[in-house]
Amino acid sequence: MDRQTVQDRFGIIGESSGIRHVIDRVRLVAGTDISVLIEGESGVGKELIAQAIHELSRRRHKALKVINTGAIPEGLIESELFGAEKGSYTGATERRRGLFEEADGGTIFLDEIGEMPQSAQVRLLRVLESGTFNRVGSTIIQRTDARVVAATNKNLGNEVADGRFREDLYYRLSTVIIHIPPLRERKTDIRPIFDAFLHTSSQKYQSPRRTLTAEAYDLLESYSWPGNVRELRNVADQVVVLHRGASVDAKDIRPFLRGISANNPSTSIMRIEGGQKTTPESSHELAVVYRALLEIRQDIQHLRKDLAMVLQQILPDTKSMGSYPDELEIDNATAVPMLPEPKPEKNLDEVTFEIDNKIDNKEEEPLLTLKEAERRLIFEAMKRHNGNRKDSAEALGISPRTLYRKLRELDEGSD
Repeated sequence: MDRQTVQDRFGIIGESSGIRHVIDRVRLVAGTDISVLIEGESGVGKELIAQAIHELSRRRHKALKVINTGAIPEGLIESELFGAEKGSYTGATERRRGLFEEADGGTIFLDEIGEMPQSAQVRLLRVLESGTFNRVGSTIIQRTDARVVAATNKNLGNEVADGRFREDLYYRLSTVIIHIPPLRERKTDIRPIFDAFLHTSSQKYQSPRRTLTAEAYDLLESYSWPGNVRELRNVADQVVVLHRGASVDAKDIRPFLRGISANNPSTSIMRIEGGQKTTPESSHELAVVYRALLEIRQDIQHLRKDLAMVLQQILPDTKSMGSYPDELEIDNATAVPMLPEPKPEKNLDEVTFEIDNKIDNKEEEPLLTLKEAERRLIFEAMKRHNGNRKDSAEALGISPRTLYRKLRELDEGSD
């Protein structure tokens, strides 16, 4: 099967040298049973490439099992992969088959392999080397003929050097490495991919086809696309659903691009700046808070509720200050969400004096700590999504495994 046929069959769009190289590697390895490691940033389409490898192989008539190893709590990942006997852990009310049993004769795709805990890495290495495993809570050896295709958005070489990933497992998984370049490195693919998404979205939402101006395409190609193809699809959907009119100009697309506003034509991602240096941990916590605020911004009803709660913490008298605006303002120079100015019933000078006096003299309660703000955001996300950890983690911009860890830390801290 030639390259174009493969691309047409799996909907892989692009003529850049990077995407052609990916397709050629897929064609070469698909017919073998060799382990493949797919590298690339989030949103580049790693699962689609794994599907193409499976569908072009002799295993295509058997199952393709997909698991996001970063989304499964550490205590359950081994039972998900290898199965478990009844009573082997709390909640194991019956014997269950693992994905390696269900993928026997087929393919198992291990996404976010860099997040896998080391205890599971040992068992995975055994499967790769001998094709054998045993269920959790059992000593009976079982065999499987499952091909392993793994994917990561991390540099596993660095993970090995830092001791977070086993070196022997890395070499077993990376027999063949397929690197998918980010969208910003294959700008010639942006236009045809966006046009395809526009066409699909127009049909899906029964909307007239939109036509982009040359300036709009220039903007798309100059943007860095931190979310890659996934973000590009999101922008196409927004253009179809939210834009009125057949012609789409750069000014119409700019509000849909993360970090870009109508008053800030820059196509770079907004960065948090300040006088103090931040550690990786504090930067991550700030990112969680910031992402959650952006999610809250999209829902006006929740926004009013949250703003009332936050303003009540800062200034208890705010109940008398009138209604709140529908949206948060974002300071593009600092990327810090700015509280909206209320519509006061009091004299503005009086309100300003009260705020300054309370801040200068520290008469009121201090601002929430970052840890407390994170705790409230996590519980708010869990509440909105009815306790669904996967949806809550997605809303917060973190992996389900990270959310599970944070919930466990909060639970331990409450003891």
